[in-house]
Amino acid sequence: MKFGNYECTSIGMGYFYIDGGAMFGIVPKVLWEKQTPADAKNRIQMNMRSLLIRGNGKTILVDAGIGTKLTDKEKTIYGFEEEMGNMDAVLARQNLTPDDITDVIITHLHFDHAGGATYIENGELRPTFPNATYYIQKAQWETAMNPHSRDKNSFPAINFKPLKEAGVLTLLDGPGELSDGIELLVTHGHTAAQQHPLIKGADKSLFYCADLIPMAAHIPLSWIMAYDNLPMTIMEEKQAVLERAYKENWVLVFEHECGITAATVQRGSKGIEIKKTIVL
Repeated sequence: MKFGNYECTSIGMGYFYIDGGAMFGIVPKVLWEKQTPADAKNRIQMNMRSLLIRGNGKTILVDAGIGTKLTDKEKTIYGFEEEMGNMDAVLARQNLTPDDITDVIITHLHFDHAGGATYIENGELRPTFPNATYYIQKAQWETAMNPHSRDKNSFPAINFKPLKEAGVLTLLDGPGELSDGIELLVTHGHTAAQQHPLIKGADKSLFYCADLIPMAAHIPLSWIMAYDNLPMTIMEEKQAVLERAYKENWVLVFEHECGITAATVQRGSKGIEIKKTIVL
């Protein structure tokens, strides 16, 4: 789908499974399981939906999934099949190779968003996209390099330290325009300085929700994750984004939703709700 000068396409990086209670925090299971049924281990299936942005001489990838560096134990825990994270196969479906990617926007450095940013070749860690510049917010980088014990396991350094060592990393300091027609918004409720690309068009724009609104089920303000570090903050950030999405005709892309790729929103009796689902 075209937004301004850019063609935007969703790219599946595979699926993994995670505890449903953790994904919905204080929301009772009797409510969330109606939308996202859990398996016998109380896990729900999660998509890893990256975004490909092509235009103005750029081929940009937003987030890179888990990748191929999980241990056997981690694969069992998350129900992840490694071939899903094979970037050559993923990009081949778009007639691309990792060499074709010019820019990589990592929303934040949790393992399911940044794992595919690096890979192991002959025992050495390397950037997956050798010709790309990787963009990460400075405050997020500092958080990942010095993580709190609460979310230390979400920031494996093998996913991002090699980027700095290879000289392909650009640290950004706050929101702003990344390229003509692409703006980066920054939120802090889920983790420090999570960045969200907004691809602007004349009559509609596309907003990549990442873990601000990971699934369509998280649109209600109080439906937030136990993983969100600042619950009140993320509720306020969600409200601000959803109001803009309604007023400015944004298409919201849900990174972890299995059933709905993207949607526009409208004002309903209980607040902002989905108006129309969209496939990118």
